[in-house]
Amino acid sequence: MAPLFFDMKNLISTTFYGYFNYVIALVTLSSPWLFKFWPVGGASLFLPMAFGWFQLIMAIFSVNKAGFMKVFPNQMHHLLDVFCGFWLLVAPFFYGFCDRVMWPHVILGAIFLILGICTKNSPFTNRATEMLPEAGIQSLDAHEGRIMH
Repeated sequence: MAPLFFDMKNLISTTFYGYFNYVIALVTLSSPWLFKFWPVGGASLFLPMAFGWFQLIMAIFSVNKAGFMKVFPNQMHHLLDVFCGFWLLVAPFFYGFCDRVMWPHVILGAIFLILGICTKNSPFTNRATEMLPEAGIQSLDAHEGRIMH
């Protein structure tokens, strides 16, 4: 199946993703003070801080050029980016603080969604192939672990 407008598999390189993940994690973590919505409190304060720390920890442990520990597979990182992005995107409406603060959550959530879906080797744009040597299944495109894209 040919892509309609662009090749989503190669839209964002894994190198850019690795380094940009630190930036977006720190911006998300500090967003209540950057965008001055910390007095609102509650979920509007807790979610960006929790997801910011979560993204920073994942960036440090990811298997890419910018990861320090290299133990967390990129495919799982992309999946969790989409989960965090979706939750940040709908949080102002779900928790009912969209009348006080909405745009920082929506924009950061959209960025996480785009990063999780459009980065090279994302499980959302590539078909998974299992690499099970004990079962005799081999794959030519596997290069990073047991489940490869």
